[in-house]
Amino acid sequence: MTDSKTTADRGRRTEVWSLIRAERAALAADLADLTDERWATASLCAGLSVREVLAHLTAGASLNTVRWLAGVIRCRFDFDKQVAVRLAEQLGATPAETLKGFRRVIPSTTKPPLPSVAMLGETIVHAEDIRRPLGIRRRYPIEAVTAVAEYYRGSDLVVVAKGRTGGLRLVADDGPFTAGSGRLVSGATLALVMAMTGRSTYCDDLEGEGVELLRGRCGTA
Repeated sequence: MTDSKTTADRGRRTEVWSLIRAERAALAADLADLTDERWATASLCAGLSVREVLAHLTAGASLNTVRWLAGVIRCRFDFDKQVAVRLAEQLGATPAETLKGFRRVIPSTTKPPLPSVAMLGETIVHAEDIRRPLGIRRRYPIEAVTAVAEYYRGSDLVVVAKGRTGGLRLVADDGPFTAGSGRLVSGATLALVMAMTGRSTYCDDLEGEGVELLRGRCGTA
C-alpha cells in the first residue's frame, strides 16, 4: 500500500513537472520577438516590468532549498529583499540575456522548499503577469489551471489565496473546479486563479454576486 502511494505520488510530481516545462517553453516562445520597448512594459506585479518578472521566474527555477535558505539568512529574513537580490542575479545586461537565462531553466526541476504544484502556479500566474499587459493570450491546458486552482484554494503559503476567497463559492465554467460556499464567483479557471492571487483586473472576466467582494480583497497581503 505504501509502495503504491509512493509510486502514485511520484507519478503526479512527474506530471506536474511536465506541465511546468511546457508552460515555460510556451512563454519563451511568446516573448521571442519582443522589442526592447515592450520588454519594459509594466507587468501585473507592482513595480516590475515584464522583463523583471521573467528574471524572477528564472531565479525561482535556479534556487534549491540550501541556496534559498542561505539567501534568506543573508537578507536577515527580509523575503522581499531576497526576491529582489535573486531577480537582479538573473536579469542580465539586455532583454536577450534575460530571455536566454529563462530558456536555460525550462527543463529545470530545481526549486525552493515548495511543492511542485506551487511552482506550476508561479509559472502560470507570472506568465499571465507578463502576457496580459502585452496583449498576448494563451489557452492553458485545463488540467494545469485546475491543479493550480485546487492548490491555491487550500493554501496561503506563496500568496494569500485561501484567505482571499473566504465566504465565496468559486465555480469554473470551463472545467471541473469548484470550491467554497457563499456568494457566487464564476468564470474561466484561469480568471479565478488570477483573482485568487490578487490580480483585480481578472475580476472583470468573472460573474456573480461575490465578484465585487473578491475585487475588494485583491491586492491585500
